[in-house]
Amino acid sequence: MAFALLDKLVKQKKLRFDEWRDLLSQVDSPSFEEAKKRAQALAREHFGLGIYLRGIVEFTNICRNECHYCGLQKSRRELVRYRLSQEEILSSCAAGHALGLRSFVLQGGEDPGLGDAWLTELITKLREHFPDSAITLSLGERSRESYAALFAAGARRYLLRHETASHALYRKLHSPAQSFYERLNCLYELKALGYQTGAGMLIGPPGQTLEHLAQDCAFIQAFQPEMLGTGPFIPHKATVYAKAEPGSVRLTLYVLSLCRLLLPELLLPATTALRTQKASGYTEGILHGCNVIMPNLTPPSAKKHYQLYDGKAGQKTLEQTLEDLQKQVTSIGYHLVFDRGDHPRFAKNCEKSP
Repeated sequence: MAFALLDKLVKQKKLRFDEWRDLLSQVDSPSFEEAKKRAQALAREHFGLGIYLRGIVEFTNICRNECHYCGLQKSRRELVRYRLSQEEILSSCAAGHALGLRSFVLQGGEDPGLGDAWLTELITKLREHFPDSAITLSLGERSRESYAALFAAGARRYLLRHETASHALYRKLHSPAQSFYERLNCLYELKALGYQTGAGMLIGPPGQTLEHLAQDCAFIQAFQPEMLGTGPFIPHKATVYAKAEPGSVRLTLYVLSLCRLLLPELLLPATTALRTQKASGYTEGILHGCNVIMPNLTPPSAKKHYQLYDGKAGQKTLEQTLEDLQKQVTSIGYHLVFDRGDHPRFAKNCEKSP
C-alpha cells in the first residue's frame, strides 16, 4: 500500500483534492523515485526516446501587467523595451528552420501594441515561409475574437500559464487590475476554438502551499491541457520578491512526474527555469517524464532584455545550444526530434492543416 495513491493515479487518471494534497506531501518519501520511474516509463511508452524541440522567439518584452514576480512588469522604467519587427522574427525562425527546427513559439509580454492585423499578417508570412512547421503563440490574455483570428491565420497552439489555480494566491501574485477568472476563461476559450492549449503553474512562489498545488493538479485534471509549462519560481532583483527563496527543484520534478502520470500524452517541457536552477535540469526533467525542450532563437541584442527572472540560462548561439542539447539527451539514452511534435490527439489532422 506504500504507493496506493500513485497506483490510483496511474489506473484512474484522477484523484480527489485531498488525495492530491496527500500525494504532493510525499515528495520526500519513496514516492518521489517511484513517480519518476513510472513517469519515465510512461513517456517512453507514448513517445519513445525522442525529445521534441520548439524554437522560441521572445519577440517583445513590452507588457501592460504588474505580475509581482515578473521582471517584465510595466512599472520597470529602467528596463530597455523592444518589439522585434516581422522581418527580425522571420529571420530568427529561418535560422532555426535551417538547423532542422519545425516548431516555433512566438512569446512576449502582454504588449498592447500587438494588434490582430499585425499578428495575422505575421502568422500568414510564417505559414508561407515555413509551411512544414507549427506555430505556437504565447501572448497572454486576448479576446475570443482575437484568438479566433489568429487561429484562422494559421496558429494552432497557444501557451497561457494559469500560474496558480488558487484565487487567493493569484490575488497575492498579481495586481488588482488582473482577473483570475478572466485568465481561466481565456484558457477555456482557446480550447473551444480548437487550439492545442497549454496551461502551467509556478512551483514555489511566495505564499504557495501544498493545498495551492493540489488545486493546480485538480485544475489540470479537469482542464486536460495538451501542453503544460511548469517550472520553479526564480526571483528577480527588481521585484518585491527579490529576496524570496526560489522554488524547489525536487518538488518541481515531482510535480512533472505526477503530471505525466495524470496525462500520458501530455507535451511536457523541461523548462529553462528548471535548467537555470540546476545545470542538469533538462536531463533530470526528461528522466521525470518531460518530452520537450525549447531552445531560444531570440536575437542576442533582444534576448538580454527579456528578463522574467534573474540568471536565465541559455545565452549560447543556436548552433552551440543544439549541439549541447544533443550531447545532454544522448548521455541519458535519448535523442532530439526535429519535427512538429503535435499532441497525439491532433497529429493526424495537423498533417493536412497548419
